[in-house]
Amino acid sequence: MKLSLTLLFSFTLIFAACSGGGSGEESQASSENQQEEGLSDFELEHGIGPVTEVVELGELDPELAAEGKKVFEAKCTACHKPTERYIGPASGEILDRRSATYAMNMIMNPDEMTKKHPEGKKMMQEYMSPMPYQNVSIEQARAIVEYFRTIEMPNEEETNQ
Repeated sequence: MKLSLTLLFSFTLIFAACSGGGSGEESQASSENQQEEGLSDFELEHGIGPVTEVVELGELDPELAAEGKKVFEAKCTACHKPTERYIGPASGEILDRRSATYAMNMIMNPDEMTKKHPEGKKMMQEYMSPMPYQNVSIEQARAIVEYFRTIEMPNEEETNQ
């Protein structure tokens, strides 16, 4: 009798451990849908924060970029380097992956972005360090984005030498 109960219990544990309720892809898709729940299409593409309209960049504004560089150097260089990964991503790569609007919302609303936005959550998992709130205004965030546009990333040849 004890052997039968032990075997029954063992099979139950094995069955429970092996049955995940679907494939890994289904579980991942379900998890992503839960993460995105409650966010509008705009928020999914451009982030959660005070910038609620798409920021059009237009022609580079050197004066705005210079102002952005000053703000960046004062508030961001403890964690970000222009051309290399540091505590956070390289600043020169940000606009290759995200919209200017997204970058501005991340700069001004990092806490909510890393807790509610699927890409913000991924960044938090990758870099394992929360981006602190720096009390940056919309104008300053726009200037920082303009500065990002001036950063030239080294190409692979230069980094391999």
